[in-house]
Formats: sequence, C-alpha cells, structure tokens
Amino acid sequence: MRLIGRALSAIVCQLLRTDALQRRQMVVTGFPMSDIPMIDTPSPNFDDRKLPISMLVLHYTGMPDAQSAIHWLASPESKVSAHYVVTEEGEIVRMVDEAKRAWHAGRSHWRGIDDVNSASIGIEIVNPGHEWGYRGFPDAQIGSLIPLMHEIVQRHGITRGNIVGHSDVAPARKQDPGELFPWGQLSRLRLALPRPTKNLMDPLWSDSAFMLALERFGYDIAEPEAAVVAFQRRFRPELIDGVIDGECRAILLALLLPKPRGDD
Repeated sequence: MRLIGRALSAIVCQLLRTDALQRRQMVVTGFPMSDIPMIDTPSPNFDDRKLPISMLVLHYTGMPDAQSAIHWLASPESKVSAHYVVTEEGEIVRMVDEAKRAWHAGRSHWRGIDDVNSASIGIEIVNPGHEWGYRGFPDAQIGSLIPLMHEIVQRHGITRGNIVGHSDVAPARKQDPGELFPWGQLSRLRLALPRPTKNLMDPLWSDSAFMLALERFGYDIAEPEAAVVAFQRRFRPELIDGVIDGECRAILLALLLPKPRGDD
C-alpha cells in the first residue's frame, strides 16, 4: 500500500508540474503550446491584433523551395509573414505567435472583415505555385497540416465557413492555395466546408443576383469575374472560367441554405 501511495503521489506531482508549465506557456504565448513537433524560426513581421481570432487562412508559398520561402518570411525587408509554414516533407515551422497579427493576407476581405490579418491565423504551405510549377500537395505535407489545423480550429472556435484560402479573401490578387489543394479531404474531417453535390437545384438567378449571393456568402465582389474565378477554384475546380453557369448557381445556393448549428 505504501508503494502504491508513493506512486500516486508521484503521478499527482507530475500532473501539477505539467499544469503549471501549461499555465506558464499560456502567459508567455497567449495560448497553450502545441504538442506537435515544430521548428521555431521567428519572423519580426507582426504587430498587435485589433480583432479576436475567428478565421484560418491557407496559402501556398509560391516560391521555388521551402528554404527561400522561410528566409523571405523571416526577413524584415519582406514585410510579410505567417504563423506557420508546412513543408512538403511535413515539417512545421512556427514563425509568429498566434497571439500576434502576422502579415500574411494583405489587402483582403471576408464576411464583412477587412482586416483579415487581425482576425486570422495564417498557414503557408510550401508549393512552387502557379509561377514556379504548380503541383499537388504530398501526403506527408497534408498529414502534418491536418493536426495543426485541428488544434488551431479547436483552440479558437473557428467555424468551417471561416476556414478559407488566400484566393477566397483576396480574389483579385491571389490564386492560392489553388485548384489542386485537397479541400475535399479537409471537409471530410470537418476542417473545411464541403462542396455540395447532392440534390443541387439551379435557382436561375441573374448574374447580378448571383453576385449579390456571392457577396452574402463572404466574397469581395468589387471585381466580379475575379470573385467568380475564386469561387470556382474553391468549389468547382475542374472548370475555372469565370463564367456564371447553372452549376455555379446551384452550388452557391446549397452553400447558402441553412445548416445545422456549427456547420457554417
């Protein structure tokens, strides 16, 4: 019995030490530290948030290789950064504390928010992008991205409708993470909105009515064709032509229909 008592005391002491460590980490970083292995490469490119965190924005790096991208994001001259970078090999690089406003989204808008940087966590996913030879995203990379996203979403209570690509929040300027990004895989894990496929019905909206509906969904429609292209890139990637058709109207209608609580 004495041995059991000592063992229980040791376990309790360890739990108390762990809890104390987690509390200290929350004081230092603002949020509990992740258990996911990470490489810390701090970037100076951040400032204070002006809004609570409600969004997660996914990017591709759009540079020839990971080293170039990380160097650029860590350089004071670049004036850009992200909270995390995920390499093609699955390594996660932490660059900016989540409590701070990383400079990743630039001029952007989503669901009434113009300061997307203040409201979001930004993840850069290493990929050459359309300029340097766009390609698919390796399993190892997505395998590391998924638990990272899950932690972030749980930590901040981010809804699926606010898990977006850079092209969603800046349709006139950006294409990333692009049409090859596995949104479907993420949606099956409740880490993105699913593409509607069942019981689709064309509402026969006029083009102007479609654009108003697209704005209601969240997009900036200042440049209409760019907004349509961004919507297609995300929800109908097999045909990206900027033309509003029956399938686009049906998908958007399905996305706007009321959903169970927590499914937006």
